[in-house]
Amino acid sequence: MNRTEKTELAATLSDKFTRAQVAIFADYKGLSASQADDLRRSLRAHKAEVKVLKNNVARLVTKDGKMGPDAKSLMDSVVGPTLVAFAFSDPAVVAKVVHKFALDNEAFKLKDSLMGQKRIEAAGVEELAKLPSKEVLLAKMLGTMNAPITNFVGVLAAVPRSLVTVLAAIEKKKANPQA
Repeated sequence: MNRTEKTELAATLSDKFTRAQVAIFADYKGLSASQADDLRRSLRAHKAEVKVLKNNVARLVTKDGKMGPDAKSLMDSVVGPTLVAFAFSDPAVVAKVVHKFALDNEAFKLKDSLMGQKRIEAAGVEELAKLPSKEVLLAKMLGTMNAPITNFVGVLAAVPRSLVTVLAAIEKKKANPQA
């Protein structure tokens, strides 16, 4: 690979890193081609891409310092065969897929990764995988926001309901004075 090809690849990688909400790094040494294809297929459904990282090109991406010091230190520490999953939509869903794949395949090991411009450890990727999906989090937030209104309406409805209950009891007592 000549210098111009490396520069073009570095520009492409830089674009992917800036657009991705999370970039999950993993060691794929010992993974078969069919297993890697399975991972690619499962991630493609979630608007994510998988690329094999060339370490020297990765260092070129962070050379100018635009990605921040965490990204530079991560790229400088990357050694060996590295696969990167770029999540362009929901990072939790992509982390779940990658984490499950890592649990199912011993040859696939998670490494430190990037969330935006911040470095997260492999354990952080596992924590991200444990988060509920974006839809579930939004539903919980809306439920929390609606709770005070719902309780207020319940309190307001209790006053007429109590009045109706008392009136019904009085009517029943008048209709049956012996009881």
